[in-house]
Amino acid sequence: MPRAVDREERRRQLAAAVWRVVRDEGVEQASVRNVAREAGLSTGSLRHYFASQSDLLRFAMHLVIERLEARVAALALPDDRLAAAKTALAQLLPLDPERAVENEVWLAFSVRAMVDDDLRALRDDAFDRLRAACHRWAGALLSDASPEVVDLEAERLFALVDGLAVHAALRPDAASVSGMQAVLDLHLEALAQRAVSPPG
Repeated sequence: MPRAVDREERRRQLAAAVWRVVRDEGVEQASVRNVAREAGLSTGSLRHYFASQSDLLRFAMHLVIERLEARVAALALPDDRLAAAKTALAQLLPLDPERAVENEVWLAFSVRAMVDDDLRALRDDAFDRLRAACHRWAGALLSDASPEVVDLEAERLFALVDGLAVHAALRPDAASVSGMQAVLDLHLEALAQRAVSPPG
């Protein structure tokens, strides 16, 4: 058992090396040779953990999803639906250094996914999961709304969250943590207010 744990930890360390290369030099430079150099290993040693560059990149991209899901699963959400929505959806935004790194790496991988079928499948799966999460929270805040309204508001919420994350990756100097949080909170508060307001 310890050997299996060590192997998995080494794979995660190599994925972290991929992230560093991607951030410093771009996805195109995340070759087996360059990642091995960044990790302080020989290419032969790296291939003991990943048979190909495709395997390595796929694992490194999937690690972003895994870490996000682990954080969300560990949340202790308040009973109040609005407060719970703010807490959960904030996890999708780069509001701390760790999530900022993940966000930058994810965007770089998403661009590469346009020409890489393996990465595209991961990107599309993550897209669908995040979209579904936004739909669940829109539905929770608009529990009495029609399905059509919930669908539209879910799409708007997803576009907002995704747009904030992309802006933060492209222009981190212009995307403050407090600003992103405020925009998300304002939108969710407007949704909650719409749910309790009488029909016009």
